[in-house]
Amino acid sequence: MTVFELTKKTLREWIDAALMAAKEKGELSFSEIADYVIEEPREKEFGDFATNAAMLMAKEARLAPRKIAEVIVANLKTEGTFIREVSVAGAGFINFKLDGSQLTRVLEMIDEQKENYGRINVGNGEKVMVEFVSANPTGPMHMGNARGGALGDCLASVLDWAGYDVTREFYINDAGNQIEKFANSLEARYLQALLGEDAVEFPEDGYHGEDIRVHAKNFIEKFGDKYVETSSEERKNALVEYALKINIDALKTDLEKYRIFYDVWFHESTLHENGAARAVVEELTERGYTYEKEGAIWFRASDFGEEKDEVLVRANGFLTYFAVDVAYHRNKFVDRGFQTGINIWGADHHGHVARLKAAMSALGIEADRLEVILMQLVRLVQGGEVVRMSKRTGKSITLNDLLDETSIDAARFFFNMRQANSHFDFDLDLAVEQSNENPVFYVQYAHARICSILRLMEQENVQVKAASEVDLSLLCEPQEVDLMKLLAHFPEEIRAAAISREPSRMTRYVMELAAGFHTFYGACRVKTEDKALQDARLVLVSATKTVIKNALTLLSIEAPEQM
Repeated sequence: MTVFELTKKTLREWIDAALMAAKEKGELSFSEIADYVIEEPREKEFGDFATNAAMLMAKEARLAPRKIAEVIVANLKTEGTFIREVSVAGAGFINFKLDGSQLTRVLEMIDEQKENYGRINVGNGEKVMVEFVSANPTGPMHMGNARGGALGDCLASVLDWAGYDVTREFYINDAGNQIEKFANSLEARYLQALLGEDAVEFPEDGYHGEDIRVHAKNFIEKFGDKYVETSSEERKNALVEYALKINIDALKTDLEKYRIFYDVWFHESTLHENGAARAVVEELTERGYTYEKEGAIWFRASDFGEEKDEVLVRANGFLTYFAVDVAYHRNKFVDRGFQTGINIWGADHHGHVARLKAAMSALGIEADRLEVILMQLVRLVQGGEVVRMSKRTGKSITLNDLLDETSIDAARFFFNMRQANSHFDFDLDLAVEQSNENPVFYVQYAHARICSILRLMEQENVQVKAASEVDLSLLCEPQEVDLMKLLAHFPEEIRAAAISREPSRMTRYVMELAAGFHTFYGACRVKTEDKALQDARLVLVSATKTVIKNALTLLSIEAPEQM
């Protein structure tokens, strides 16, 4: 249980006791206590916690909320507790201001839990899949994939820290139109390289990147002209088998360099090979949600409020991408038993979301079990100008291009600074700047500064004592209290980020914590003649170091000890 949970639990017990005392005295009349809320007020001047108990009791008690609030306050027993002040505000809110004694408990918790401080159990082991990036394996990853990777990986970490059983999954589109286009492109470049540019016309809708030429060249070095005289089908199969593995291995390498490690790499082709894609069309048909029109099989998306229906099987008998996607998501929920599936998709998939949810409903799967986070575009900015092309290749910016220009730490931190649904300008100049203006530098510098303080104290044979052995009540300066509040908030931020599916809360939190430490350090001397106070402040400093590191670990960002 976190400090905030303990505090709320204690406050609820005291408020309930005050209500029952008022009832026994005949000051209030009610049959049961309402399910009121205890929360932190938005405006700090109101206090540390507030409750709407009086507002919710008004109807049954038949009394004005403010009067009920005054009765509750009069019956509260707060003498000798961590409550410093209780007041009634507005129409009947009760505000509580705490002294530092309750907050010092967080330092003991951090000392006990160390690298596990912040881990909570909101999820109760619920199986959740986070599927993200899932870039086509026909070429390198672009900037959108870089943002989606950071967002998805951080969200998965948040959910893991919140007590969910999380699986990270990459869906490999190794079947369908894009692979056919890939095959046609490879075949053309292969034949052109051996027979001349004019021997074969390159497909108008083919992949024109240099990577296709490189694959053809390397294929020839390995197999020569062996496939010139074979059938086109055999030739394309050989080329795709060769090039696709190289591309998928490159995706894995690039993502691992970016500190993303997937639990599952799921191949779309398996849904074709095991018949699952065809089977899902048959199941929808059996349930009465398909019809035939002009030789094609359609899904009745309109039965679920959609404006138009969706083709499942084309007139030529080929399955559509939509049909295979329905089969894939059925596999997630039915075959593999995930309670929740979270997809990180580009905003251009907006129209696909509702129809896919409709298909889940048609299959008897609760649509809400599928959550889709739509991610807006990101622009790379340098020198105040939008960067559209790679300096190295003159082509679109890839993940590797980005990591050539800046650090992995900066990329992961910056991409998690905004909500997924917001447009984002990635400032390359700021990302490499070593100053407090650079948020990731600012946070890492706070951690490095703490490490420096602790090293210097160690050189003077001063060790950080266990929190339980120190008089933490000496930590009563406003900056000390504010810093302890921030430390206590860490598990609550993880809870909020997990529930809202909003990993950007973590970067905002750790920036605020770093700022809180810098403010504390500027106002409170750690090394002081008062050894008891010095010991207490060292415990506070060490706890701050632990929480900054835990937050950065969650983000897969390094916490340097020297800068």
